[in-house]
Amino acid sequence: MRVALLSLMDAAQGEPQGLRGLLPIGGRSILRHQLGLAMALGCSRIVVLAETLTNDLVTLQHTAEAGGARFHVIASARALAPLVAAEDELLVLGEGLLAMPEDALRLLGDGPVVLTLPVETGLPLGFERIDINNAGAGAMLLPGKLIAALGDLPGDWNPGSALLRIASQARIVQRELPALLLDQGRWRLIRDEAEAHRAEPGWVRLHTASAQVRSPGLWLAAGIVRTLGPALLHAGTRPYVIALGAVITALLGIGAGWFGWCGPGFAMLALGWLVHQVAGLLARVERDSLISSTGVAPLDRLADWILDGMFIALCAWRTEIPAIAGVPWGIAWFPPVVLLLLVRLLTRLQPDEAWVWWLNDRFVLGSVLAFSSILLPFDFVLRVLIVTLLFAGLILAGRGDGPGSALPGGGRPA
Repeated sequence: MRVALLSLMDAAQGEPQGLRGLLPIGGRSILRHQLGLAMALGCSRIVVLAETLTNDLVTLQHTAEAGGARFHVIASARALAPLVAAEDELLVLGEGLLAMPEDALRLLGDGPVVLTLPVETGLPLGFERIDINNAGAGAMLLPGKLIAALGDLPGDWNPGSALLRIASQARIVQRELPALLLDQGRWRLIRDEAEAHRAEPGWVRLHTASAQVRSPGLWLAAGIVRTLGPALLHAGTRPYVIALGAVITALLGIGAGWFGWCGPGFAMLALGWLVHQVAGLLARVERDSLISSTGVAPLDRLADWILDGMFIALCAWRTEIPAIAGVPWGIAWFPPVVLLLLVRLLTRLQPDEAWVWWLNDRFVLGSVLAFSSILLPFDFVLRVLIVTLLFAGLILAGRGDGPGSALPGGGRPA
């Protein structure tokens, strides 16, 4: 079994009443981030060293227990021994340590190890000295049998510092932290609120760096998150609140179309999609940094279909076909249904094509439809788009890697 030892004892610099582990990053305490990391590393028991049980720790306890881990609060190092068996592994994270989860999982996940830094690098950053050459990097994974040595030390010793020295004497493998992690801000020690504020923008950028930004709408969403995300999260604005704003914007768009303002309606649907993408990116930042599952993927897919239904409705309301005598009413819905289904079909058949990402961008689609509704013959533009997509599908089907490549003869039936 793996046990995690976290700490909530050190006061933040310049704030005697504030604790370093409770400094907020993205609206959640550093201790909450460490809890997610500990559970991702397989810790089924979480031990927090703290002077007293606070509301913050009770909230943390509920989170740990919801994830299937047992939670303990201890006031001294000696109380740790009964909670760690000799055959267990103990994960120790320094108070205020903020690390990118994938880096910590890679460096700590394969057995007993003490992460280190050169002393001339580590000490100015607030890390603790081990010996003349090395400083601890704020994280180590130790055999449980070393915990017994804590009983021989005075009760006022900090267990993290004591275990660092015990591990050194026991010749636990030391692994130097790559300097690149420090340079990129992927591994840092937060000591006061000013450092927490400075860390947040880079922290958001790191968690959105791998986002697939391949179209104008996604590029705008990523830019908004990287610019405003730290302030939104720091203010406690949760992603679901922003998602609610996307719903309201889309409903205003469909309402505008109902009253005949289809151009503004398309624009508001495009804006609603953009706001939804912002909410999704913020949720991803929280999910990746806190190592938690939100389970929102099915809802996201449902939201995409509902939004496409709104685009179809606005197109049907905007068309001039019903004004022609003898044309059935339902025919007005046919072109937009075909358009949106073609978009989805090409997206599934060629998900890696750059132009398909633009095609799947509802911000681009909404902007094109809004422009066409206001300044161009709308029905003609709609049909041109459909024919263009059909030709694109035929061209792809004729290529070796196109939609019909699975058929004999490059897409032609045998």
